Amino acid sequence: MIPVVLKASVNLPTDELDTISPVSRPIGEPVSIMRSKIAFKSSTDATSVGVWECSPGRWRRQVAEAEFSTFLSGRCTFTPDGSPTIVLEAGDSIYFHPNTNGEWNIIEAVRKAYVILPKNTQLV
Repeated sequence: MIPVVLKASVNLPTDELDTISPVSRPIGEPVSIMRSKIAFKSSTDATSVGVWECSPGRWRRQVAEAEFSTFLSGRCTFTPDGSPTIVLEAGDSIYFHPNTNGEWNIIEAVRKAYVILPKNTQLV
């Protein structure tokens, strides 16, 4: 099988991403617009891998599965429900446990590489 390569550098033209849509749970204005490019999506569970970008705005996180992401560009914050705000910028990585809820605040358009894992994934 041939490996899938996404040239996801900061210089990847936005028009090479697809799935253009507004975030589902915006908080105020402006409403963030998301784009993504999926490299792999499992046919048997929630596993997917790709590159995602989002324009400035605030919204509620809606991913129920576990997620690992590395930020390639931009700056944002994530405030988990009941916990302190986390600042994220280019070069940072983060792991979200399943059902992590909170508020995103995209300050400067972000681009991240991500892996979505099924809820029942066991981490060591």
